[in-house]
Amino acid sequence: MRAVIQRVSHASVTVDNEITGSIGAGLVVLIGIHEDDDEEDAAYIVGKTTNLRIFSDDDGKFDLSALDTSAELLVISQFTLYGDTRRGRRPSFSHAMPPEPASDLFNRTLRLFEQTGLKVQTGRFQTHMEVSIHNDGPVTILIDSADRHRTRRG
Repeated sequence: MRAVIQRVSHASVTVDNEITGSIGAGLVVLIGIHEDDDEEDAAYIVGKTTNLRIFSDDDGKFDLSALDTSAELLVISQFTLYGDTRRGRRPSFSHAMPPEPASDLFNRTLRLFEQTGLKVQTGRFQTHMEVSIHNDGPVTILIDSADRHRTRRG
């Protein structure tokens, strides 16, 4: 599972001219689900996302997490995070989980985010969305649940 996390001053998502989710200061979390992902991957992403210290303390240091600041979350499914561009000019999405099981795992991931006590908003699964993001920083972090199995260098 991959997550692109962006710290924002505010953000919203619109589907068919209807705002389906809107947040103030917090994080936009774009979630891509791999064909082999499961609830363990979801728990890893949720834990990392909510505990990352990417909010500034009074001294301007990154020392506070979403949980510390009661940040709001806008969580959006984005299968294109598994676009493979190694061949040709058109990305292949063959490693993204198929829609039905991906929808189920995405909803379970949303529930895990909600269990943190943070305000969680979302878009609509497998639908074209317009996402308005007002970056703060900008601060953008990529998390991949596959990294938890890799050894760290340096």
